[in-house]
Amino acid sequence: MNIGQKVILELKKEISQTEYERYIKNLVYDTKRSRSNIVYFYAPNMIISKWIKTKYKDKLEHLFELYNEVKPKVEIQVGKQKSTTSHSKSAVPSEKSSGKSTYLNPSLTFDSFIVGDSNQFAYTTAKSVAEKPGRQYNPLFLYGGVGLGKTHLLQAIGNYHISLGKTVIYTTAEQFLNSFLTHLRSQTMDRFRDKFRECDTLLIDDIQFISDKEKTQDEFFHTFNELHGANKQIVITSDRQPNKITGLVDRLKSRFEWGLMADVQPPGLETKIAIIQKKCELDGISLDNEIINFIATHMGDNIREIEGTIIKLNALSSMLNQEITLDFAQSAIKDQLKEEKENITIDDIVKTVSTELNVKPSDIKSKKRTKNVVSARRTAIYLARELTPSSMPQIAMYFGMKDHTAISHAMKKINEIIESDENFKILLEELSNKIKTNALNI
Repeated sequence: MNIGQKVILELKKEISQTEYERYIKNLVYDTKRSRSNIVYFYAPNMIISKWIKTKYKDKLEHLFELYNEVKPKVEIQVGKQKSTTSHSKSAVPSEKSSGKSTYLNPSLTFDSFIVGDSNQFAYTTAKSVAEKPGRQYNPLFLYGGVGLGKTHLLQAIGNYHISLGKTVIYTTAEQFLNSFLTHLRSQTMDRFRDKFRECDTLLIDDIQFISDKEKTQDEFFHTFNELHGANKQIVITSDRQPNKITGLVDRLKSRFEWGLMADVQPPGLETKIAIIQKKCELDGISLDNEIINFIATHMGDNIREIEGTIIKLNALSSMLNQEITLDFAQSAIKDQLKEEKENITIDDIVKTVSTELNVKPSDIKSKKRTKNVVSARRTAIYLARELTPSSMPQIAMYFGMKDHTAISHAMKKINEIIESDENFKILLEELSNKIKTNALNI
């Protein structure tokens, strides 16, 4: 694997899957022309080339500097490399070839993290661990859904410790596994253990990846004991609590619970708005409040995807030389919204509304006219119209109504309530977020 491939793998961790698939994945690294002070990538067309130059040229140069200790100039040209080697047929190898990087993104700090009700506890405990490593909350175990900020907090701790002159190892569980297997095959386990057991701080991302990997879990168990016994700080992230990670041995589950567990919840509307505003401020992007509210309301809870959307809007605006208006934003992300809608069914909506409003699903779909049932039914109809691709006749058929005019009447009534009742508006947003999150976890 050449250095260009390694750099692309590192960049992949910091961007949304959509950006990676649409843009970064298309890059081809030129091994023959590239030198320590200048490197060349090829993009398939001018739009992709210009987009990557606009947003990620500086980041790519920084990543090369981490590997070579020399900051090169990155050139992204249009067209394919005429002469390729077996190492440069694809810019990005499979995940299994990712390796031993302890890379920390210097922009992921506590100052750049947006704190809200959903992540306040996780943020506070992470800050405490950063300030008092190895003395309390060891290990710190952060868990929550994809793209909610766990990696940001993990790396913020690492960057804080780096500023204190400490030796920090940041790695994903997958990289830990691959490094372990490589050293095991080459009979160089002493070097592996020196690396992971002689640091001041060990940061492990996505620990659930080593579930069912018995030998890797055994090695990590001994690494954990060695570090913990020496009062070295350990911070771990996962998409779920230790006792819910199937295939994880009991002795590791027990040790993960020695310290403190903190969950990172999906952000509320206000937090999402603050995240968008902060991203715009950091990247020098100007979006008015109407556009910010649209993105916060219609995108899901994945912070990386939200930030990726902002980057996309800015890049498209620059390429097309157009101002970012609400119509422009709606058009630019309509495919993302369509994909999201296709993952949500009316059954999903009714189930969530039933649970949150304490009304039976059968009552919501019935003709009962009691106040709480009518309110739940209207709410489900409104969310079905907003979150699914179903037409009004299809929604009417689902709820056993005569025709689409009944749906239209329900929508009108809900919109009137939204205008006059801020609490109800917040409830709808919370329900919408739960439905979207559940759909992503299917």
